Amino acid sequence: MTIRHPEKVNKPINPIKKKPKWIKSTLTNSQEFFLTKTIVNQHNLKTVCQEANCPNITECWSKRHATFLIMGDTCTRACAFCDVITGKPKALDIQEPFKIASAIKKLNLRHAVITSVDRDDLDDGGAKHFHDVIKETRKLNPKTTIEVLTPDFLRKGDSYKKVIKANPDVFNHNIETVPSLYRKVRPGSRYFASLELLKNAKKLNNKIFTKSGLMVGLGENKDEILQVMDDLITAEVDFLTIGQYLQPSAKHHPLVRYYEPAEFIELKNIAKSKGFLLVSSSPLTRSSYHADEDFAKLQKNRINQTNAQSIS
Repeated sequence: MTIRHPEKVNKPINPIKKKPKWIKSTLTNSQEFFLTKTIVNQHNLKTVCQEANCPNITECWSKRHATFLIMGDTCTRACAFCDVITGKPKALDIQEPFKIASAIKKLNLRHAVITSVDRDDLDDGGAKHFHDVIKETRKLNPKTTIEVLTPDFLRKGDSYKKVIKANPDVFNHNIETVPSLYRKVRPGSRYFASLELLKNAKKLNNKIFTKSGLMVGLGENKDEILQVMDDLITAEVDFLTIGQYLQPSAKHHPLVRYYEPAEFIELKNIAKSKGFLLVSSSPLTRSSYHADEDFAKLQKNRINQTNAQSIS
């Protein structure tokens, strides 16, 4: 039987705060939205847009942008911020790499984002499946750039190397929150293990862009946020996303506060000053939000950085 977030059973209910006026999603093209939905359903695929109740689904699907969730919709972890179901996952679908590649082709995506649930039940954490999805996607969509948002592959040795060897254009792993909140927010994860994964990914292939994301509003303070930025810079992460935590239900980790739009601008400016190649920071920023436009910016910024270094 599948259950949601067993660690929250018999714990106090956390009332959900009313959303401020600046947090709202838009539907820009209903015809394209339903086309995206049809293609996803025809291939019997899962998306993190749906499974995690992303606030940007209407806007992104209206532009045919869907973030594919591989290896099922059931996670072996029970993170207190996440709305993906927790339980015992089903066996991997060996046809999924082809299904994903085919859907990407039908959507005519120039930049595809692929993520997954945690699969601690698999010997390699699902690294080979990621590898196969990337390879099949590249085969059917040679002009499409590929971004992966992976689990931490905790206690899976060097299995993450299989993902890097498939040569994605962007390797993303979200740090999510500050170290002091890990026991409550990400009890199955380890902050420094996530940092090490990002650092090792860059070491293995420094041509791949590395990326990580941070949620705010969980109870962290500004100094802790700045320390995470410094840690990610030390790990040579290229791209940082910062977004507002939105509490999915009363049984999830409580939302401590909403950050003002001006605060996101301030955090963006600070992060840029620390040396990130690109920073996206806003209330509705998520890992895959505007990912195609951001990838183009990453490429441009790297070229500018290289040119500046050669001149100096």
